[in-house]
Amino acid sequence: QVHLVESGGGLVQPGGSLRLSCAVSGIDLNEYSFGWFRQAPGKEREGIACISSKGERDGGPFYRESVEGRFTISRDNAKNMIHLQMNNLKPEDTAVYYCAADSGIAASWDYWGQGTQVTVSS
Repeated sequence: QVHLVESGGGLVQPGGSLRLSCAVSGIDLNEYSFGWFRQAPGKEREGIACISSKGERDGGPFYRESVEGRFTISRDNAKNMIHLQMNNLKPEDTAVYYCAADSGIAASWDYWGQGTQVTVSS
């Protein structure tokens, strides 16, 4: 059975940092691309960062413009972990953050985590 479990969310002041982690089990990370998504209250879920199974060899990782330069996605296939380092956080970054895995076979992401809340407020 496949599990993606996010952790590392919390309350942080504007300008602060958080590191989200996604523990993956039940699949071979080498065969999957991974993404981080977020959903703020009253808004649609949006993709903010993704890293393919090739890592940097395909020109990635890729970021939504609103987070580029502040967020960094990384993967540690040996430890079955995906991370999202978030720096210089802004109130508009407040959302539930989700990790997702994509095999590239189906038209949609294959697996999702349950999400972790990030709140940026003074």
